[in-house]
Amino acid sequence: MKKIEEILHYTPVGAVHGDPETEIGGLTYDSRNVRPGDCFFAIRGTQSDGHDYIPMAVGKGAAAVVCEQLPAEPAEGVAYVVVPDSAGAMADLAAAFYGFPSRELKLVGITGTNGKTTTVTLLYDLVRALGYRAGLISTVVYKVDGREIEATHTTPDPIRLNAMMREMADAGCEFCFMECSSHAIVQERTRGLDFAGGIFSNITHDHLDYHKTFAEYIRAKKRFFDGLPKGAFALTNADDRNGMVMVQNTAAAVSTYSLREMADFRCKIIEMHVDGMLLRIDGQELWTGLLGRFNAYNLVAVYGAAVLLGLDRGEVLRVLSTLHPVSGRFEIVRAGNGTVAVVDYAHTPDALENVLRTIEEIRTPAQQLIVVCGCGGDRDRTKRPEMARIAVKYASTAIFTSDNPRHESPEAILDEMVAGLQPGTRCVRITDRAEAIRTAVLLSHPGDILLVAGKGHETYQILGDVKHHFDDREEVRKAFGLLAATQKN
Repeated sequence: MKKIEEILHYTPVGAVHGDPETEIGGLTYDSRNVRPGDCFFAIRGTQSDGHDYIPMAVGKGAAAVVCEQLPAEPAEGVAYVVVPDSAGAMADLAAAFYGFPSRELKLVGITGTNGKTTTVTLLYDLVRALGYRAGLISTVVYKVDGREIEATHTTPDPIRLNAMMREMADAGCEFCFMECSSHAIVQERTRGLDFAGGIFSNITHDHLDYHKTFAEYIRAKKRFFDGLPKGAFALTNADDRNGMVMVQNTAAAVSTYSLREMADFRCKIIEMHVDGMLLRIDGQELWTGLLGRFNAYNLVAVYGAAVLLGLDRGEVLRVLSTLHPVSGRFEIVRAGNGTVAVVDYAHTPDALENVLRTIEEIRTPAQQLIVVCGCGGDRDRTKRPEMARIAVKYASTAIFTSDNPRHESPEAILDEMVAGLQPGTRCVRITDRAEAIRTAVLLSHPGDILLVAGKGHETYQILGDVKHHFDDREEVRKAFGLLAATQKN
């Protein structure tokens, strides 16, 4: 329990109506989850306004309400805190309520379009292998030391963030590695956190349904680095044309990493095979089971961040060579006849092209490349024709299918994808994703390579508002089993 006045001086406040010594036992912005004694935050969202739910929250026992506008008829016995920005106040007060747990951790955030999940997961695995306790906040899973928690967002809300970091600190974690999505940065979810460092991976076409323009998307990412404190590090990709833009106004100490340019941390790909690649990082060679130029960037970013955190260079390089690929990121499923399926989360044009370029580097002229991909509904529509063009550019056969259509017609999404192709371009349209994967397997010959892109680690297909179980890896294995049975007969 805390008195509301104990934490109010950590955020701008316009006025307090009611008793400032009111005690609160928890925080929430969802009126459905209010428990007696909670503080309810009325947040204005894109779909609804939390101010409309203040009566419900009070009716369920909220002891305090943080809002931008005082209700016409305030309830007796409730403390109302009027603030200029409820979302920002929620971040500030969540940090204060949980005792600023990020200050007890070496918190590193990564932002960028691609590579966030792989980089934070590899950092987490690295420090754990070196004997440290750590926390992880990623698209795939949240972890408190070794305990796993289901991930609901790439970057969760400030209340859940600070609550988990309090658990991490109390569990003796020294590090926390987290993805910082552009949505989270704009929505103030990372506000009030004390970062020891930040990493920029890259920025390409994505989320324009939310940010509207690419310039706004860049500004959203840059805000993260603008907010880093003096004493933190800002590690940026020197090969990305916006890499130095990200850090031009940061107070943090800037370092760079690169595969092409002079940089503080450099990496070179020496050899690449279907089972991994040989790299040279900081003049030392290492073999990794991860594959692709994009993973070389991820690995050198991990190495640079680890060194900037004060870890031993030699030990870091030793452990890097033992790390495994992240679930759903260039994950390989093999058939008995030598056919290889690559399941990858690639759902942006740049990510898809990166994966396809990697496959192109390792496949032989005799191997077909069959690509299965789609585009999500209720998301950035401008990338749909671009995704289709990239798929047919590399594929022997491109199969376009559904990928979380949500509230849109799957056929309409496919129409927008193929609209980007030249007349007469050959491709296959199969709306049912399971059938598309089965068709890709049946079209393959022994030793061919299949790419199933877009979902990666996801275990669902979203139709309307409902998530239905669907796992690309399961479907590939089923199809390989069906193929084996057919060949036996």
